[in-house]
Formats: sequence, C-alpha cells, structure tokens
Amino acid sequence: MSRKNDFSKKILKILGEKPAISVPELTKQFKPTSSSQKPVYAITRSLKGLREAGLIEQVSSGQNDYARLTKEGKKKAHSLKLDSDTALVSPSWDGKWRIILLDLPESRKSERESLRYLLKKAGFVCLKNSAWISPYPFEHLFENIKKDLDLTTEMIILVTDQIDEISKKLFLESFGK
Repeated sequence: MSRKNDFSKKILKILGEKPAISVPELTKQFKPTSSSQKPVYAITRSLKGLREAGLIEQVSSGQNDYARLTKEGKKKAHSLKLDSDTALVSPSWDGKWRIILLDLPESRKSERESLRYLLKKAGFVCLKNSAWISPYPFEHLFENIKKDLDLTTEMIILVTDQIDEISKKLFLESFGK
C-alpha cells in the first residue's frame, strides 16, 4: 500500500468522526516524519486526490480552509471502519438478531449496491431480497449510515431476540454459532 493511500485513509477516518475540520487542524493529526516536519505535501496531495475522487469537499471561510466528507466520502469512511483491524465486534452472541430492511429504488442503485457491500462486510446474510440478518452488534454503525445518507424511510433497523425456533436454528448454523 502506498503512503499516499495511507494518508488518504487516515484523512477519511478523521473526517468520518467530525462534520468538518480545518486543514491546519487536520495536519496536526499526523505525526512528524524526518527532521520534525509535518508531512504537509503528502496531506495536500491526498486532499487533492480525495477532492477529485468526489469523497471530500473543501470550503473556505476566509481565515481557514475546511474539509468535509461528501455523501460518497461518508460511504467510503464507513467501509474503512468495517475494514479496520481495531473494529471491535463481540464474538459472543448476545441473543439478539439485527435485521435490516432496505428499500431503495432503481434510481438509487449505486447507493443500494454500496449498502449491500457494507452489509456483507459486516457479516450480514441476505434473507430475502432486501432483508438482511446478523447476530453481530453493528446496528449503531448502520444507524449512523442511515442518518448520514438520509435513508429515513428506505432503511429499517430491527433488533430482536424473538424469532421462530426453526429459523433461529438455521441462522445459528449459518453463522457458525
């Protein structure tokens, strides 16, 4: 993996935690490289690449430039969160099922495909068409995705411990529980 890619990923992760951040504040988030200099050039190049890819936008306030994620950038940041080695998901089942119902029209096909990808990465299994299930506690991540992508009526998240015994047995087997 290239260093530029490392900088871009770190920038996306930082921006995923805040609505916006000033470029000087963003630069402070990076450790100095050789001879105590911040990697300003690499950060500037990464910001340019992210902007050109449509993942961030930069806004000027007169005193500072600010960076913030676009809708596509938010999707990418969520995807990186799932890829992270530090993502903590309890391996022990708490007895609850997370069921996500999606209903995105054909006009929003790319968003639908992105959500399916994220659901698969999070360990969800497709039940029927747009219904997904998982025993893993990722509902908070998907609540954030729902809010970030303004999916108020297109995504329903259910957490339940009630499911019929035949289905429960089948689902437990499919998740290796």
